[in-house]
Order: sequence, then C-alpha cells, then structure tokens
Amino acid sequence: MNKCYHCGKGVLFGRRHTHHRGVAGGRWKKRAPKTARIFKPNLQHVDIIEDRELKRVKLCMKCLKRIKKDVREGKRPFLQLVTFTPRQKVSSELSQTAIAA
Repeated sequence: MNKCYHCGKGVLFGRRHTHHRGVAGGRWKKRAPKTARIFKPNLQHVDIIEDRELKRVKLCMKCLKRIKKDVREGKRPFLQLVTFTPRQKVSSELSQTAIAA
C-alpha cells in the first residue's frame, strides 16, 4: 500500500513533455513529444503511538514536517511519533548539563 497513513496521498499519473519551440515560419514540423509518467509521493516509514500501541506506518513528508513543526511550536500534533525529539529542547538540555558540570 503506497499511501500516506494520514492524508492518503498516493501515486498520481500525468504527462511529461519537453518545451520544444517548434520551427519558425508557420506550423510545427517537429511537435514536442508528450509521454506518460508516474508521480510518486515521498513516503517515509515511521513509528507512531496510537491507542497505546506501537504502529509502523508510512507518512508523506508533508505530514511528517507538519508533525515536527507542531512539536517545535508546542502544539499537540495529530500523530505521536516514537523517536522524535525537537532540536531546541535537546540543545537546551545539553547546555544545562554543561553548566552543571
């Protein structure tokens, strides 16, 4: 299942084409080719806590960045990650231990 656990973002189909300008003097003799392509989401495996249980799910980077930003700003994120600790708190804890020592 290649879908984001939270938002459901998945594979999209589209077209790739080059920006060929054609030839001067009227109609296009060489038309720019268009081919089918697949747009894949940037999914990452993460461990979350849901209903007091550990789950391993796939999240897209947009959702993952939103969770990390909410944690940094002190808001309650929509999913609880297992291994994420914000940089600001870690650096402040390190500075306090350095002062105490």
